[in-house]
Parts: sequence; C-alpha cells; structure tokens
Amino acid sequence: MSVMAAFMVPHPPMIVPEVGRGSEEQIRETITAYERVADEVAALKPDTIIITSPHSIMYADYFHISPGNKATGSFRQFRAPGVRFSERYDTALVDRICDLADAKDFPAGTLGERDPSLDHGTMVPLWFIREKYAEGKIVRIGLSGLPLADHYRLGQLIAQAVEETGTRAVLIASGDLSHKLQTYGPYGFAKEGPEYDRRIMDVCGRAAFGELFDFDETFCEKAAECGHRSFVIMAGVFDGLKVQATALSHQDVTGVGYGICTFYPEERDEERHFLKTYQEKNEQDCREKAEKSDVYVRLARASVEAWVRQREHIRVPKDLPAEMLERRAGTFVSLHKDGRLRGCIGTIVATQGNVAEEIIQNAISACSRDPRFAPVTMGELKTLEISVDVLGDLEPVASPEELDVKRYGVVVSHGRKRGLLLPNLDGVDTVEEQIEIARQKGGIRESEPYQLERFEVERHY
Repeated sequence: MSVMAAFMVPHPPMIVPEVGRGSEEQIRETITAYERVADEVAALKPDTIIITSPHSIMYADYFHISPGNKATGSFRQFRAPGVRFSERYDTALVDRICDLADAKDFPAGTLGERDPSLDHGTMVPLWFIREKYAEGKIVRIGLSGLPLADHYRLGQLIAQAVEETGTRAVLIASGDLSHKLQTYGPYGFAKEGPEYDRRIMDVCGRAAFGELFDFDETFCEKAAECGHRSFVIMAGVFDGLKVQATALSHQDVTGVGYGICTFYPEERDEERHFLKTYQEKNEQDCREKAEKSDVYVRLARASVEAWVRQREHIRVPKDLPAEMLERRAGTFVSLHKDGRLRGCIGTIVATQGNVAEEIIQNAISACSRDPRFAPVTMGELKTLEISVDVLGDLEPVASPEELDVKRYGVVVSHGRKRGLLLPNLDGVDTVEEQIEIARQKGGIRESEPYQLERFEVERHY
C-alpha cells in the first residue's frame, strides 16, 4: 500500500486562535483550506500521520527521525501554553525506515536527539487535524542540509517502508513558502520571494515534481523559503506514480507565503521517476562540461579521480603548457555536486614548485581533506563539477571602496588570523557580504580590527 495522500501545508503559529488572538482572520483563506485538509485526513482514517518539518531537529548531513514511543509539546513559546499536544509515535514504521536507511547506507535514523518536544512545524498541522481526527500515531522527520536529491531518496525510503509494513499513512509536508514577500513583513522584501511562491505553487499545483530540482540553491536562499526540502521528500514518496494535485490556497498578506495543496496517488507511470531523470541529465551535463574543460581543470579532475579510485598522487604530465610548469602561484580547486559546494581547498601563495603541482595537491585536498565535508566517493565522480582558480598577487587596500565583488577576491587579516573569499561567487553580491564571509572564515571577531588585501584570479572551467 502506497502513502494514501499527501498535503502541502504552512505552519504559522498565528493561525491558531489562542496564538493569533484575532490576527489569524487576515489569513482566513488559508484557515478554510487547512480545514479542508483536516477533513480529508479524517475521511482517510490513517493509522499514521508522517510529518516532515523544517523546525524539527536538523543536521547538515543527516535526517533525524524522532525516536521513542511518544512526545509532547505546547505553544508556550508563542504565549499559548494551554494549547498542548501528546502524541504517540509509530515505532514499527520508524524502525522500518531506519532499517532500510541502514541497508542502503543512507544518512537517516534516530540518532542525535536534542529536544524531544514537538516543534511548531509539527504542531500547527496537528492542531487542525486533531480537531477532526483524534486517531492515528505520528512519525516526525526533520530536514537536512544534504542535496535535494537525498531528500527525494528519503521520500522513496518512506514509501517503501509504508508499503512493506502495510501502514495506512498520509504525509504532511510542512513548510511555509518565501519569507520575503512584502516590505512590511518581518523579513523584508526580495524580488526572489514572489518569484519563488509563483513557481512553487505552479509546480505543486501540476504535481510536476521533477521541476523541484530546478530551484537553484542560491535562489531559494534569497527567497528565504522554508519548506522546499519538505516538498521534495513528498515528491519522492510518489516516485513512479501519477498524482492528482489540487492547489487550495495561497496567501502572502503577512509577508510570508502560505500555500496549501493536496496530492492523491493514482496508477503507476514510468515517466515519473523524477530522480532518475534528474541524475541522468546531471551526469550528461557533467560529461559535456568535462569534455569541454581546459587543461587546468582536466589536471584537477585527473588528480581527484586518481586519489578517490586508487589513493594515488599523480605525477605532473610532461605535455602541459609552459605556463603551468614554469609559473608559481596559489591556486584553489572547487568541487560542486548538484549545484552545491562539495569541497574547496586552496593556497593563497605558492607552496609547490609550479602551478601544476599546486593544482594536483589542492585537488587531492579538496576531495579528501575539506573539514566541512566527508571525502568524495567513487559514486560521486561522474556528477562532480570542477573549477580551478589561479591567484594573482595580493595587493593591500585601504578601504572596501577599492574592492569589487565580481573582479577581486579578498583576504581579511587580523594578526595570524586570515580569511579568504574568491571573487564572483554565486550568492555573494556585495563587498560587505564578501568581507563578512571572509572575516568569519578567518575566525576574526566583529570587534577585532582587520586589514584588507585584494587579488585577481584566472578562473578555469
């Protein structure tokens, strides 16, 4: 048995009357749609309500599934302590999801519990559902910092676990849309905000789940969306199935987007294996880029592949251009996967005999020694995008006015502390942002004075 239905819903605490105290009336359209969702859940009489919440425990590289037999929560932090919840967990379904994750070496499970209390991303949907349907256990799952593809895979695991246990389940994809829709809203306005809401309501209204992968990470960050990963997990639950979708409502009167849609699975459809399609296209794109890459990037890729496959440190090829064999300079090697950074290590000044040796060394470090990431695996090699930056000389600058976020990289220094940021990076649009990120990377506190240096780069793809 597949998941019987899924519901995309927001979670503004103000929608609960004891919290909103009248202000909830400005989102009456959302309340009406939410009540319809609760009616539909009640009509289905599920054994289990699976809730994916952006406000549950979240890790960068792991999906946390709430452990134990039960959990409680209240809206105390929203000045409504009398609104309380006591929920039982479906331990059998949780155990099966965890077993499947372990068997596939997938990063999901019940480890790392920090706060067992229910979060508002879980409680707001339950407030509506419990008004109409008091039965059924729950499963609560947090999101992660992993790529969208892994969120889709988690959805596939959930669907498999539901089918194997014979559970009558519905899924609640809890998540607000953009938080930057109005200048008067709590987070201000960004042009990406309304664009995100328009696109996501269109995509989900058509159940065109493959298009969820087309939302660029930088675009989502600028839109300050909340629920995108929740929606991708939901898409994975319905992998290979036709889906009847209905968009019930969308409001943005508070400056935050609230969208509600319902989804019911139908017959199988081999054209709707969206992750498989996405991966095939991604691999083809990476192959084409690799074939067109210049000699600098080809050297970096050969270094990464040799290290990942055989732990081999390649020798400098003899047929390289003289500029790579005779010049000394700092270099950075950057790895990206699924549009996200996968590793980046470099040297500000030359540490090797020539640029080629510098690239080889930094490519190995980028794929195996970047402390922010696990080492690259063989399975990832075919989807890695690689770029190489060769750094010019450092020049001291007297003020930020001498910087240009597109043209110059920046080094921020305080004593022995030093932070660097390359130029022309996605999502870094101002000199102020560039300096701030470099300062943080160098561990330099806001109160500490710092010096600035700039440099230009030759970027190779």
